[in-house]
Amino acid sequence: MGGRSVWRFADWVLQVDTSGSGPIFEAECTTCGESSGAADSKDEPEVWSLRHAGRFGHTGFRAMTTSFFRATRAESGGVRR
Repeated sequence: MGGRSVWRFADWVLQVDTSGSGPIFEAECTTCGESSGAADSKDEPEVWSLRHAGRFGHTGFRAMTTSFFRATRAESGGVRR
């Protein structure tokens, strides 16, 4: 006797997750790979980049922003949370 499979399909919605911390900002030197470290504000990595440029003459930086998302199942008539 064979098994029976049931398939259920659902729509999903991806939203920015505001339940935890906000975005995380970081800068990385594209010359030497040194990093500013993670910060809650973009100001800290920007200041670090300017100081690093002044100290070492390196002028290229990679700006990284990490945001968090959460997937939730959509219901008819609105999004379920």
